[in-house]
Amino acid sequence: MTSSRPRAEIELSEVGPPKRLAPWAHAMAAEANGPAGELATARLVLLYDPEGQEAWDGVLRLVVYLRAELDPELASDPLLPAVGWSWLTDALESCGASWTALGGTVTLTSSARFGDIAGPSRSHDLELRGSWTATDPRLGPHAAAFHELMASAAGLPPEGVSVLGGRPSGTRHCS
Repeated sequence: MTSSRPRAEIELSEVGPPKRLAPWAHAMAAEANGPAGELATARLVLLYDPEGQEAWDGVLRLVVYLRAELDPELASDPLLPAVGWSWLTDALESCGASWTALGGTVTLTSSARFGDIAGPSRSHDLELRGSWTATDPRLGPHAAAFHELMASAAGLPPEGVSVLGGRPSGTRHCS
């Protein structure tokens, strides 16, 4: 799980795993940052039970929890939950991870702050919770998919692509 390296914008750290879900567990936290600050946070948990668990359909279960802040215009898109879920499935497929028993939820939240609570007056978030069973003990593709999921949720451009700044106001470009 630690052999796969994320992009420079994504910081990983080990965190305490849940203790009662499986005899062995390992957990990593991730933050994707951009010029304006934090774009997305996530946690990936690996659970191992040599006896297996019926609902898992195997012995290695991965669990992801992701939260990404959204622009207000994007938050109202009715297709956003399906797009958010596709970030996970596309990442697993493109990284060559093998899995079974994939399931989860995508939740959209909108919050308004009042009084002395710091932060923007309104915020919109996407939360993705998913879990799947690895059918191959090689976990590198699953870690790579986690990094790709983070990049998609944070809206990072493809690696090697630079984002051009906007035009100064009042500037016109003619062809």
